Amino acid sequence: MGEHKPKRADARRNEKTLLDAAAAVFVASGVDAPVRDIAAKAGVGMGTIYRHFPTRADLIIAVYRHQVCACAEAGPALLAANESPHTALARWIDLFVDFLVTKHGLAGVLQSDNAGFESLHAYFLEQLVPVCTELLDAAIAAGEIRAEVRPLELMRGVGNLCIGADSDPRYDARRLVRILIAGLRCETMDA
Repeated sequence: MGEHKPKRADARRNEKTLLDAAAAVFVASGVDAPVRDIAAKAGVGMGTIYRHFPTRADLIIAVYRHQVCACAEAGPALLAANESPHTALARWIDLFVDFLVTKHGLAGVLQSDNAGFESLHAYFLEQLVPVCTELLDAAIAAGEIRAEVRPLELMRGVGNLCIGADSDPRYDARRLVRILIAGLRCETMDA
């Protein structure tokens, strides 16, 4: 009786739809966005959200893990779909920025549960550093970017550029991150 059955395919799809909607709302409006906005975006009732995620923290943690997985899966897909590894890297970094917006909100929600946040951060590094490494290595091998930046260093730099985006609506972290990624190109060394 106590065995955990794997979720049915339709239940997994429904949860993915919910998490995609919640992620989009969190990116646009922050993690304090009303649950009704998420329900409307997902096309479900609020009861459905509370059935899956009884508390806001449950929802935010699920969105965080969902975004980490989506970001991890996107790296190889972007490499396969783009002729230029640099373009794949730039598009992946865009997804990473969306993820970071949610992550900053998550830190505030989980400040009372430091151990929980630390384990999520470890999960984030374990999943995303190898993907960033793969994208960087491909762009370096293609001769598109300089070899001097390390994956974790790049991810930290992008993260630092995203700080402040939530407190100043005029601050455009995405524009600054695009400048950073453009600055990795080999052509800039000749300037």
